[in-house]
Amino acid sequence: MLLRTKLHGKTYEFPDLRLLMGKANEEKSGDRLAGVAADTTAERAAAKFVLAEVPLWALRQNPAAPYESDEITRVIQDAVNETIYNEIKDWTVGQFREWLLADTTSGEMIRRLSSGLTAEIIAAVAKLMSNLDLIYGASKIRVSTHCNNTIGLPGTLSSRNQPNHPTDSPEGIRASIYEGLSYGSGDSVIGINPVDDSYSSVARLLEMTYDIIKTWAIPTQNCVLSHVTTQMKCLQNGVPVGLVFQSLAGSQKGNESFGISVGMIDEANALAKKYCFPSGPNFMYFETGQGSELSADAHHGWDQLVMEARCYGFAKRYSPYQVNTVVGFIGPEYLYDARQIQRAGLEDHFMGKLTGIPMGCDACYTNHARADQNAIENLAVMLTAAGCNYFMGLPLGDDSMLSYQATSYHDAPALRQLFKLRPAPEFEKWMEDLGLMKNGVLTGIAGDPTFFLRR
Repeated sequence: MLLRTKLHGKTYEFPDLRLLMGKANEEKSGDRLAGVAADTTAERAAAKFVLAEVPLWALRQNPAAPYESDEITRVIQDAVNETIYNEIKDWTVGQFREWLLADTTSGEMIRRLSSGLTAEIIAAVAKLMSNLDLIYGASKIRVSTHCNNTIGLPGTLSSRNQPNHPTDSPEGIRASIYEGLSYGSGDSVIGINPVDDSYSSVARLLEMTYDIIKTWAIPTQNCVLSHVTTQMKCLQNGVPVGLVFQSLAGSQKGNESFGISVGMIDEANALAKKYCFPSGPNFMYFETGQGSELSADAHHGWDQLVMEARCYGFAKRYSPYQVNTVVGFIGPEYLYDARQIQRAGLEDHFMGKLTGIPMGCDACYTNHARADQNAIENLAVMLTAAGCNYFMGLPLGDDSMLSYQATSYHDAPALRQLFKLRPAPEFEKWMEDLGLMKNGVLTGIAGDPTFFLRR
């Protein structure tokens, strides 16, 4: 296939799809580190022009990692609905983009088509979209799921209650949980990143959060974001687990660096269906983030956007309850500044929804990145407009254990008011029954964690 074009009198030729895809990507420090970024804005424009004429079948035939040696490629390729794929395989990437953005193309039409796509196809079309395109395209697609409650419904925005603590103190975590609940944070999950990944510590935190859920009859679920094997041991020993968590990579080698495999996640999913306490049917929680494969030298020479799309193809296998990209957590080596973080967040959300998974975002940054809280709030506003399922909720937006900045307990209520959205319906009813919310608006007693100590 000839991958060449002439722009302003200069000929640009790309040796293969791998480099074409990298150079068509918006500027990312990680792609430059990997040696696949465009050298100039003109070269990036030329790459986009060439990519727009590539047929979808060519992208399917050239996965980022070989089918024979990479189990993530096999998961993605084997899941393709061949009937739907054959309907669209001769479209170009540019034609696919125009179809997605057409006013006559509905979310239901896109959801049907998603079963005929591979990750490389999804990444390619994202590269041709502006930020507004990514927002508009994603806004058409709704993916709702149910565990102990329902998230992702039209007109709703959920929030993960993230009460991390630098010593895993149950008392400190409990206080943070109550503060988050008082603001309406926790309808996606009460999810703790533990300092101590041991079975005894993880089990203790699961028991404590389950006690809160049961005592207050909260329509939500708990999760301790330890390694999946620790959570599997908890399930096997009768510890109350709501969601089973794991970070994912987009290649077999990347997942090996996390200490996981497809077989292991298959086993965890089976245990979750058997032992998790909510009614389900969706029990898995996955997190991803552009650059993780490059940091593990597991990217096979491809750009980080393509590898991120492959994470979503892997996640889809398990019909998860929720997935989110921890977009700014990996650091400036991969996403240098606020502009790159914002672009990646919009890309990831769009690609996740186009894949057909329930997508949220940890709109965040580390303190050595060129970003600030205003930039993250801007991203949260854009993602809410795009139909993002949920954000993180942290005390004051500052994670005292992971030492990074994200969205606060206050942000979800503000975004709900701005966009006329509600919490998950079961959670909203619970808040109204307690007097913390009325007609979708927080009441005067909301925001005070001591409310849960006085009852």
